Formats: sequence, C-alpha cells, structure tokens
Amino acid sequence: MYIGFQHLHSYLAYFALAALVAAIGYAAFSWLSNKPFTKASKILAITGLVSAHIQLVVGFLLYFLSPRGFANLSGDAMGDTISRLYVLEHPLTMLIAIVLITVGHSTAKRQTEDKQKHKRIVVFYSLGLFLILLRIPWYIWP
Repeated sequence: MYIGFQHLHSYLAYFALAALVAAIGYAAFSWLSNKPFTKASKILAITGLVSAHIQLVVGFLLYFLSPRGFANLSGDAMGDTISRLYVLEHPLTMLIAIVLITVGHSTAKRQTEDKQKHKRIVVFYSLGLFLILLRIPWYIWP
C-alpha cells in the first residue's frame, strides 16, 4: 500500500504542476491583456486548486504510511539532511504552498474587478508554485 501511495503521489504531482502552470499562465495573460474573468479562467483556477489539494491529501496519507515520514520523527532525523526533508521541510513547505494557493483563490473570488481576480491568482498561485518547486525532492522523483 505504501508503494502504491508513493507512486500515486509522484505521478499526480505532474498533473498538479501542469494545472498550476496553466492557471498561472492563463491568468497572467488575461491580467496583462485586460481580459474578463471568464468561465475558462474559473475552471483553470479551480483545477489548479483542486489538484493541489488532492496532492496534499495523498501526501498526508503517505506521510503517515511511510517509514520516512511521521514514524521517523525524532531529534536524530533533524541531524540528517534527507530525513529532515521528508519529516519536516517537504510536508511543511507544501502545506504553506497549498494555503497560499487557497488564499489566492478565495480572495480572487471576492474581488469585483476582473483584473484584480487575475492578479490575485497570478500572485498567490505563483508563490505557491515557487514553494512547491523549491521543496520537491528532485533527485528521487520519477
């Protein structure tokens, strides 16, 4: 079961990253071109948000199933770079990134001007994506 969740978490990440890049790209183009916030804008933003949340849920399940995750939480793990990444840095950074993406989507919905909606998505989704890219363990990612 652990291996299955590990593969699911790795391969869902491709979809989540693509959805975030698409949402950011479309919102940036629309923001700079003064385009209206259309149904396509909303669908892309929600797709990025939902894919990031699904990835987070699978990641939390993996965190508690993995011998590298919660089971490895100790003072010794903080001394080892790889263990610290799996136990603390990766999960915490991803949680912060998803919170930023969620805040961006929530605040964009409340804006009255279309340009401000696009701007919120670009800013917050980009910050979230930056944090995600910062803490992906690239050396083991398939």
